Amino acid sequence: DVGGTHARFCRAEIGADGVPRLGAVHKKRVADFASLAECWQCFADDEGGDLPPAASIAFAAPIRGDEIRLTNSDWLIRPADLAQELSLDDLVLVNDFEAVGHAVSRLPLDQMEVLFGPDAPLPYNGVVTVLGIGTGLGVAMIAYRNGQPHVFATEGGHFDFAQLDETETRLIEALRLRYGRVSVERIVSGPGLGNIYLGLTADTRPIHDAELWAAALEGVDPLARQALDHLCLSYGSVAGDLALAHGPGAVVLVGGLTQRIKHLLPASGFHARFTAKGRYAPMMNTIPIRFASHDDIGLFGAAVAFGAKHL
Repeated sequence: DVGGTHARFCRAEIGADGVPRLGAVHKKRVADFASLAECWQCFADDEGGDLPPAASIAFAAPIRGDEIRLTNSDWLIRPADLAQELSLDDLVLVNDFEAVGHAVSRLPLDQMEVLFGPDAPLPYNGVVTVLGIGTGLGVAMIAYRNGQPHVFATEGGHFDFAQLDETETRLIEALRLRYGRVSVERIVSGPGLGNIYLGLTADTRPIHDAELWAAALEGVDPLARQALDHLCLSYGSVAGDLALAHGPGAVVLVGGLTQRIKHLLPASGFHARFTAKGRYAPMMNTIPIRFASHDDIGLFGAAVAFGAKHL
């Protein structure tokens, strides 16, 4: 599971039911290695002995064209050469949130807590929207047909943000001066908290995301907490828009930042914004919204994606 900041590795065994069992997880800082091949070799040294000749890799980037470029990293991945570079006979490449979608398709319901809406199973025929905040806003879609999941990567975090109140109008105007175009993930993401915070204050000092998140969650900075409350509102708006766009089956939220704010969502107005879709409000109230909890959901999903291709 390769992102711009960290790369996570593990061995996996995939059962006949397509559900993987993960081995020990090794976490590496991408910046400490010149290439994926060098980082891969470090993982191999940690494990000891030969690695399996087959692998599945999830990248935080679109999987298309001759090259894969990671955000916040100088690594350049050429898919056509990668199997040879890593001494693999079989290689599956997926987008990181495509992997998360695969993970959701195999997680048991008891690992997907209901946050809002009815306690209903994932649809036998229908669509599940998967999204989560991190460095950006990741989005995937699972289309079920006769109970069988078909997972699709999307770039749903990059559509235009739609302001719904005066605070968001002022925020959009300020962000347009900085970015030109304001996509959803400029606001609904980890760094988005800093963007909202700056929109609420005249303070122009550099924002340190980790410190701001800690201050907001601990309640030691009222303005940071106000910014977090508004991020939760916007998260609900965007989740509802995506559910309408994909099809109103179910929504599954994922990720470490969602885990950190999960206890705040019920009182934040998240669900009120999710359902506030005019004539479609009654339908929005019927959509289950779950949170998928898995410590290594990207690795789990990469393994599921491999099994989906081969089983």
